[in-house]
Amino acid sequence: MLKIYGVYRSRATRPLWILEEIGMPFEHVPVIQAYKLSDPHAPDARLNSRSPEYLAVNPMGAIPAAEDNGLVLWESLAITLYLAKKYGGALGPSSVEEDAQMTQWSLFAATEIESNALKILTVINEGRSSTEAGQAELQALARLLDRPFRVLEQHFGQTEYAVAGRFTAADINIAEVVRYAFAYTPFAERYGHLAAWLKRCQQRPGYQAMWAKREAEVE
Repeated sequence: MLKIYGVYRSRATRPLWILEEIGMPFEHVPVIQAYKLSDPHAPDARLNSRSPEYLAVNPMGAIPAAEDNGLVLWESLAITLYLAKKYGGALGPSSVEEDAQMTQWSLFAATEIESNALKILTVINEGRSSTEAGQAELQALARLLDRPFRVLEQHFGQTEYAVAGRFTAADINIAEVVRYAFAYTPFAERYGHLAAWLKRCQQRPGYQAMWAKREAEVE
């Protein structure tokens, strides 16, 4: 049986979301991030990203990882695309061209958006957005995201979904990156087509099921 390693409050949301879309049974191994534990090496510590058992699966100690019939994958974007291609039907590509486009948009989200989006989320989660310095930092990060977000705004002004006009793994990979940045509320007004696309994605039953499990997760 397919096995997914990683808690819901991690990048594991990406493969966990697509599995809800597919309706495929799998074994979930809730590996927690080591930094969330006071002593990840303690004998009674929860299974975490520095546990020897997990490092035997992913020597980088990052979350998530997946095992499927002897195949081990580490990167969340790759796992999601793999699941779409092997088990996802229309969630995966129907041609080499669509495959290339799904890969392009997934990598675009990871390389052009994710780092600054995570910084925005950190400022907000740490409560610094209520300070003058925090607001200045958010505005600087927003400027850095303007160009890639304008690209997405134009794209989703012309099509409902990232590739071929239908919901695919590419939308999952982009949405779970854009979500971080949209914690900064001005983005929703600034990029209306992008906001509408994100709402469409997050209204799907697969996302709702994944998110409910994430909210119920005990850290």
